[in-house]
Amino acid sequence: MTASAPRAARCDTRLSVNLNKIAVLRNSRGGGDPDVLRAARTCLDAGAHGLTVHPRPDARHIRADDVVALGALTDARGVEFNIEGNPFAPPRGDYPGLLALCERVRPAQVTLVPDGDAQLTSDHGFDFARDGATLRPLVARLRALDCRVSLFADAGADIEAAFATGADRIELYTGPWAEAFAAGTPDTALPGLVDTARRARAAGLGVNAGHDLSQANLGALLDALGTVDEVSIGHALIGEALYEGLDATVRRYLAIVGAPA
Repeated sequence: MTASAPRAARCDTRLSVNLNKIAVLRNSRGGGDPDVLRAARTCLDAGAHGLTVHPRPDARHIRADDVVALGALTDARGVEFNIEGNPFAPPRGDYPGLLALCERVRPAQVTLVPDGDAQLTSDHGFDFARDGATLRPLVARLRALDCRVSLFADAGADIEAAFATGADRIELYTGPWAEAFAAGTPDTALPGLVDTARRARAAGLGVNAGHDLSQANLGALLDALGTVDEVSIGHALIGEALYEGLDATVRRYLAIVGAPA
């Protein structure tokens, strides 16, 4: 598909590269190749504003030891580290639990996601009316570590209940947008996302976005949403990098979000 054109004016959207797919490829053969840390350095050298990982209890891709190593790298580089995960998932094997990882690494941002082992990928946001009371003390613990907290949210989410958790941001789940864009019906998914972003900003929450974003669909989404603090992109970016290289692909995304080349 044709990539979105670079945005006419520079905006404040930050690009965080999700490294999970690098780890999937490594784990498929064992050993250390491809090297997650080398890929991370390449992304940062190309200008990425930060790195994202989503360690899961089944260690299907990013592992706890990766999180620690990437935490040291981002600290040394002075860039943002975003750890995603399910705060309700208990420790298992070498996975100490999301809170324990965050206590050790102290990432700049933690994105809480309601996923389980049976999910191939994150595919829905929280039900804040149901989960808000349980999320509130977890958000407080993470903020006490000086972590910004973002909550994965569907279009149409209960923003008042999300705000009541004490979180700093929501991350809009953009899977339905990507599907609608690919089907040639982007306007079917935009109104709900635009309204949810507007209500979140009005409540004092920052707005991130992520899931199935690509060079093809990212620019149109940013133009529609207005202010977006951060996009987290992994699957499409790593796939596109197979053809054009990781450095070049990161730079293309930076051009779309409006960052200088």
